[in-house]
Amino acid sequence: MTGTKWWLLGGAIVCEVTATLSLRAATDEPIWCLLVVAGYCASFAFLGRALRFMPVGVAYGIWGAAGILLTAVAAAVLFGDPMTPLMAGGMALVIAGVVIVELGSHPRVDPADEDDHEVVAR
Repeated sequence: MTGTKWWLLGGAIVCEVTATLSLRAATDEPIWCLLVVAGYCASFAFLGRALRFMPVGVAYGIWGAAGILLTAVAAAVLFGDPMTPLMAGGMALVIAGVVIVELGSHPRVDPADEDDHEVVAR
């Protein structure tokens, strides 16, 4: 199941980024709206499935942060949107924050109770 949750979350991220970039393209050519709707629907479907295997705070944090990062980079390449050093620094902070949330979401085993394999939340 561990691999499944990451594939589902990855699918949600790719679909969300595709939909968001298509929304930008739809401002010039409305036919892109079809991909916008399909992409967001697929993204929420994948995200909903991923939530069966991981905490909502972790899944949503990774989904949102990865979406922001990938969309900003792709928009800079595809549409010529700005990408400044300050923006890159902000993106690095977003990545750090998501890593900290992910690391903090795992329960730890208390060394005193290691023989009993009791899980203790931090």
